[in-house]
Amino acid sequence: MRTKLNWDSIGITATLACAIHCAVLPLFLTSLPLFGINIVNNLGFEMFMIGLAYIIGGYSLYHGVLKHHHKWLPLLIFSVGAVLLILKQVFHNYEYYYLLPAVLMIVSAHLLNYKFCREAKHCHASDCNH
Repeated sequence: MRTKLNWDSIGITATLACAIHCAVLPLFLTSLPLFGINIVNNLGFEMFMIGLAYIIGGYSLYHGVLKHHHKWLPLLIFSVGAVLLILKQVFHNYEYYYLLPAVLMIVSAHLLNYKFCREAKHCHASDCNH
């Protein structure tokens, strides 16, 4: 029996993991610097998490565009959300103003992609490459 990955679910999970990291981790792990571990404001770790979420989410959305619904809107919304996450890292004084819209846009893009894929079902247009 062959299992199929739901890339939208993986993308949403990666985005939510990033949001949880940004919101909850500083509350619980503020003692890590005492042990020489600093991931709370570690730019490398933050950019890795953003990059990981973008790669996984971008792949799932791109797959939906090419194979199912042919609508670029979810990928555009997702990319704007990713840019807001990067801006959150650049402008630390405004990070909470960027975080919520970024997460909402990324999750909304995945939900929209899921909806478009379900509506398309099995399209057999000439530009589909199923």
